[in-house]
Amino acid sequence: MFTIAKQFSFAASHVLTAVPEDHRCRRLHGHNYEVEVVCEAPELDRRGMVVDYDELDPVKRFIDATVDHRHLNDVLDGEPTAERLAWWLYESLKHELPVEVAHRIVAIRVHETPKTWAEYRPG
Repeated sequence: MFTIAKQFSFAASHVLTAVPEDHRCRRLHGHNYEVEVVCEAPELDRRGMVVDYDELDPVKRFIDATVDHRHLNDVLDGEPTAERLAWWLYESLKHELPVEVAHRIVAIRVHETPKTWAEYRPG
């Protein structure tokens, strides 16, 4: 199996309301998010690629238009956790990308900090 990944970044705020009152994430705060889109293929295409990195450019445009410098509570239904954000990005991107590219996405990883991340894998 061949695997590639491309990273994208954005800044956004959120509040987690399902955590206890004294939890630090209950307060308004923000992150400089890093998003990794991971694609796999059992064989390389005629160009010798899983997908051309340029074919993932719509991801950047989508992120810029929907979540960059936004309050995630206003964008996502439910708690705007990293886990839910990873799932939401996958569900959204499969409609933004060409079908042959979208089918190669095996994971969306969302980093809230350099040491923490959440990942959604369809299946």
